Amino acid sequence: MSLEAVSPLNLKTGSPLNRRFTATRTGFLPPLLYRRKPAARSPLPSLSRRETAFRAKTTVSAVLETKKSSLTELSAPPVRIVALVGEGTVSPLKSATWEEVMLHTAKRLKWVDEGFEMLVFSDNLHQFDDQKAENLRRELCHADILVIVAVTNEESVKWVQTNSESIPNIICFDSSPNLTNKLGGSFIHCETKGNIFGKVRISNESVEVVQTISEAWGRHNSDDIRFCLLIIINAFIKPIPILKNLRAKGFSTLSCMVKNCGPQILNCLLDPKCRKALQCLNQCSPVDQVCNYRCIASYESPNLEAFSLCVLQKNNCLELDAKIPEKPYVPTMIKFRGEDLSHESAEDLFVGWLGNLDWSWRVVAGQNPGL
Repeated sequence: MSLEAVSPLNLKTGSPLNRRFTATRTGFLPPLLYRRKPAARSPLPSLSRRETAFRAKTTVSAVLETKKSSLTELSAPPVRIVALVGEGTVSPLKSATWEEVMLHTAKRLKWVDEGFEMLVFSDNLHQFDDQKAENLRRELCHADILVIVAVTNEESVKWVQTNSESIPNIICFDSSPNLTNKLGGSFIHCETKGNIFGKVRISNESVEVVQTISEAWGRHNSDDIRFCLLIIINAFIKPIPILKNLRAKGFSTLSCMVKNCGPQILNCLLDPKCRKALQCLNQCSPVDQVCNYRCIASYESPNLEAFSLCVLQKNNCLELDAKIPEKPYVPTMIKFRGEDLSHESAEDLFVGWLGNLDWSWRVVAGQNPGL
């Protein structure tokens, strides 16, 4: 049964999920700074057999965070993902096919961790010869995650049901209702009608995972498609440092806030608009930065600004950091329109142009799924 991308999910399960996704409901995210527009990213080209060439054995550097912030490199097994998409189906992302989108997602997963390996297949199983069918069957036997997108063909659905029993995590989007989702080895039965999570016997953390996936997929952009897969990996397979829990860390956070930001906290709680911002933030998943940013942008106020400045920036009570991603590597620009880049032309590029404004590097000018 497929997850609905446009509506919340109701879930039913007979057994609790065995997972590592834990979060508390306190703490907040800082507002995003204005950023420069990133370079455009285009999907990978289509192939006759949609299979990414990301099979090299790698040694993954896993970051273990300690109180002394020491870094230890560990050898970790790869996370194997298989994506099965409807043949010729078109995505909402600039009319690119789902095969192209998922191939591009496979490349972008490598930017997070070289050990994330995703192979992409179309569901034209009736056109597969015995060798191709056996190759797909073999990949499914070793897969940690099966992602099914826009698969409605009855023959394909039956084939998947027969050959996916051993996969611990199966997530279906915009596909046949006869396909079943599974997370952490437990089946998740979804309902698209009625009150959200009505009569559900499932842990709050598990509900949060599925709801976060559903909301992210419904935003229909390449960042959130990758985010859906990262959520599953982080919750059921291995921790992902970039999805570090963005919430309070216990007594140390509370002590820092009370000691350094008492007046700012009180003013925020007494201000209806600032208080709504905090309530909105507490409804977001701890790892969903888009949701958190939208709350902050929707309820901006002087008191919220003072609260964020004190708690997050001046005193860093949540003990967060923001490392610059090393991938993809973008070489420094040395020419513009065929001429060497000078300080003057570089300054003009930084200023940009948006009508009569003297500056134009704004969040809305770049790619940002929060807007």
